[in-house]
Amino acid sequence: MSLLRQISLASGTLGLENTVMGNVLLERAAHQRPATTKRGALERLFTLMFRGFVYNQIWEDPAVDIEALILGPEHRLITIASGGCNVLNYLTANPSRIIAVDLNPNHIALTKLKLQALEHLPDYDSFFRFFGVAKDKANSRAFDNFLAQRLDQETRRYWERRIPLRGRRINMFARNLYRYGLLGRFIGVLHTVAKLHGKHLPDILAARNIEEQRVVFERTIAPLFDNRLVRFLSRMPVSYYGLGIPPAQYDELVASAHDGNPVTTLRERVKRLACDFPIADNYFAWQAFSRGYDIEGRTAVPPYLREENYEAIKGRAKSVEVHHASMTDFLAEQPARSLHRYVLLDAQDWMTAEQMTALWTQIDRTANETDARVIFRTAGAESPLPQKLPEALLAGWTYLEEQSKQFHARDRSSIYGGFHVYARQNAS
Repeated sequence: MSLLRQISLASGTLGLENTVMGNVLLERAAHQRPATTKRGALERLFTLMFRGFVYNQIWEDPAVDIEALILGPEHRLITIASGGCNVLNYLTANPSRIIAVDLNPNHIALTKLKLQALEHLPDYDSFFRFFGVAKDKANSRAFDNFLAQRLDQETRRYWERRIPLRGRRINMFARNLYRYGLLGRFIGVLHTVAKLHGKHLPDILAARNIEEQRVVFERTIAPLFDNRLVRFLSRMPVSYYGLGIPPAQYDELVASAHDGNPVTTLRERVKRLACDFPIADNYFAWQAFSRGYDIEGRTAVPPYLREENYEAIKGRAKSVEVHHASMTDFLAEQPARSLHRYVLLDAQDWMTAEQMTALWTQIDRTANETDARVIFRTAGAESPLPQKLPEALLAGWTYLEEQSKQFHARDRSSIYGGFHVYARQNAS
């Protein structure tokens, strides 16, 4: 779901120079066909939609990530920032350093806000109210009293910027952050479609076990995929842009569907989200079906919002550094053999072979010789590396195929076709 995680930039949010740079990089990454072609026109429509705040929550399961990475205190990790959730989630494993990079300034601003809030809000309850509840007027006051003065100038200006008819941008946290952003609004449209058909998606959250979850899915959610309008819209690539799915990733969804209709693949993945994991602690399902977290029981919440983790990760916040940069460019400036862990999210789905080769050239150069791992997700089931990377470059890495399949089966976000782990050839 994340071309924007790597290359999007919002118009006018953090300065004209950054906006122009980001727009050029976005176009470079997404525009693979001439504008006069149908595909080229879709690519340009996609880039127009993705110059703003997209992800209010990251959609990768951190429990799977941490286990697959075998993440420990001796490791230096680099990840695409996106919504910043997993940056904080990885702190539970106490790596020596976390480097978060992204070319979307909206996501950089959100990540920096989360880190400052972790350090400087007065207690766990105020932190949970800010990012767990995220719809309390007290959050705007907490921003003014505890955070504004501690943010760098650009980040503070971002959150204090006034939006027509809405007031300051920080007021998103007074009105429900999880209803904002391109993804939040897209999920809201799905809820509206369901209501128009007499379906109430939050009903599934009351299920007491997986058997009840399956009953509610078949009664409430599954029929929506048979609706003529839904099936018609599912064949239009533009319908998926709100999920952060660019044209290249849409092609993977079509290819993975046995009938050539990506709605078939989406139905299977939503069913997995709804039925394969206990709803009581699957915060991805809560976001999809209620547009928020379990704020009463506080069980279906990300690790960084759990009270038992709060003090530990609060003390580790300074081990994170955040950079407004592309992964490839940032790695090119790092010393050889200086990093241990790499989290690429699903960014490679939209990359050309040349872009992937440039990225992996820097990964290969900067990776520790004996202890390095890379994880990423894909819309399709297969890893794209054998088809897109030079054989000599890939020769230094081992694909942990069986482990990858096992981790994929346990990923509660359920929206991807594949999870992939690569390790140094001579790493244990």
